[in-house]
Amino acid sequence: MKIQLIRHASLWLEYAGANFLVDPMFGDRATMPPIANSGDDRPNPLVPLPGPLDAWLEPDAVLVTHLHPDHWDAAALQALPKTARIFCQHGDGEAIASSGFARTTAIQDETSFRGIRIHRTDGRHGTGEIGAKMGAVSGFVLQAEGEPTLYIAGDTIWCDEVKEALDLYKPGMTIVNAGGARFLVGDAITMDEDDVSRVIAYAPYTRVAAVHMDAINHCHVTRDRLRTRLTANRLLDKAIIPEDGEWL
Repeated sequence: MKIQLIRHASLWLEYAGANFLVDPMFGDRATMPPIANSGDDRPNPLVPLPGPLDAWLEPDAVLVTHLHPDHWDAAALQALPKTARIFCQHGDGEAIASSGFARTTAIQDETSFRGIRIHRTDGRHGTGEIGAKMGAVSGFVLQAEGEPTLYIAGDTIWCDEVKEALDLYKPGMTIVNAGGARFLVGDAITMDEDDVSRVIAYAPYTRVAAVHMDAINHCHVTRDRLRTRLTANRLLDKAIIPEDGEWL
């Protein structure tokens, strides 16, 4: 297994002989408006892609955890071939297909692709009224012969659904969307530094990679801030905090 953090939550995954693109956000720097009510007026994305776009346009399949534009943006819709094989959460298939992607599969529980088992997992994109407004989100667990189990948690806070996925699948690698994304009111809607610490402490058998930082204006937990907290909690050696473009 090889994983490249492209930017934010966008990943390139080489797994069991297949190449997966996860949550593509391909817009150029500052081509999207800032997230409203975030306390930060910088346009998004905050940083450019770490390389030429062509490097990520021919995956064997695309995994889309949900349809928020920092995970599935207009630039990705335009750049990816309409023949791309796309897997998404139940409820999002029709919207993706309406953009011309005819090979779209919405996963209720699990499916398989080239001998790879893909399980959909649940999450919570925040708490209370804000969490409800953010809508349904999912993660994916990949399993294949000769490969470690990989858990891509998606846009979720630390919650019972994440615990259940960890307990059920015992992944060798877990990728969490950190950044502590939030608005001027309410709690974080993705994992902050405390949530990442909780994942590591709860599941010491898995290696945790934290992404989803330093690219969108409402993600206030930076890589540096996360490193500082994990160091204070004596957990930094159990985490990976990749830079954009870095391979794991």
